[in-house]
Amino acid sequence: MRCSGLRRTTVIAIALLFTTGPITAHAEEPKGGKGGGRVGDGQGSAGEQTVAAEVHVSGVQTTVNGNPGTTKKGNLTPRNTNWKPPACWYEPKYTPKELKSMIEGFEDIEFMGIGPMIAGAFKGIFQTEKYDDYNMEKQGKGQFWVSVVNENRKDEPEAMSCDNPPFWVDEGATPNEPLAVSTRILAEYAYDKLPVPDTDITMNPAGKQTVNLDTWVWLDKAKFQPVSVTASLPGTGLSATTTAKPVALTIEPGTADAELHPSSGECRFAKDGSIGTPYTNDKKNQTPPCGVTYLRATNKTGPHPLKATLAWEISWSSSTGEGGDLPTGTFGATTNVTVGEVQSINR
Repeated sequence: MRCSGLRRTTVIAIALLFTTGPITAHAEEPKGGKGGGRVGDGQGSAGEQTVAAEVHVSGVQTTVNGNPGTTKKGNLTPRNTNWKPPACWYEPKYTPKELKSMIEGFEDIEFMGIGPMIAGAFKGIFQTEKYDDYNMEKQGKGQFWVSVVNENRKDEPEAMSCDNPPFWVDEGATPNEPLAVSTRILAEYAYDKLPVPDTDITMNPAGKQTVNLDTWVWLDKAKFQPVSVTASLPGTGLSATTTAKPVALTIEPGTADAELHPSSGECRFAKDGSIGTPYTNDKKNQTPPCGVTYLRATNKTGPHPLKATLAWEISWSSSTGEGGDLPTGTFGATTNVTVGEVQSINR
């Protein structure tokens, strides 16, 4: 049964069914006197009142491996592709007894007859010949699977694509459902959890730059190291580890009046894990392996927005032996650069 089948009743029923614990749906007076929002994320309109409920979140657990001092600053952006980590999927959740108790508990919700209506709708599914009293005869031999939402993508339209009610899967069987949890889905979910650091570059000269004087750019080698996240679903034996490895820094000077080093603006990581070379006095007559030379002052234009974007290669492995590559991710930062008129300076 799809959400389009029973329309509004089924949407409300599914949203309330996927709660994180005991049934907590309740009616409350909305602010401003009018109901509003979406059923399932805690704000669903119903006349002049609101049905409050929590969407069930995944039981997947994640662990950061390596570079433990890294703090997550934001999500990687897949480069040159529209690919995204999954917005929703299905995973095992309820035994027959648990599902029966939950659905029958809706009968006690007293709000515009919604509780009994929800209970009746789902009893019509789980007390039929297909399941015969919630599959009670199969207690301990499998579980009902439910849809869950990636919390990072819960507001995206794709999060509503997992709209099937709970369905039964025998212990050890593989569901006939493309969005059933798998090691690939776990690996893609871990992609969203990778704690890459801010792309903080070091420049010399620091602060104000000078027309026609090379600006050396480099990264702190100790800070930019490979990092991985393992995503696992307890009770299933499924786990996947997604690893991000920094590979190249791209510099965009923020103006056409500049020369990049190298000319592509892409500085690759060296074998020792470094990118760019720290400036020292003995290098004053050398061209930086990674950097920029500004050709015009900013006194009339204002600071140039120098953007530094770090590319991370992404790969994954899993408990089933599956693995491979995922789209390269990028994460960047912008620094406002002021350029002065002085033609030369002693370093």
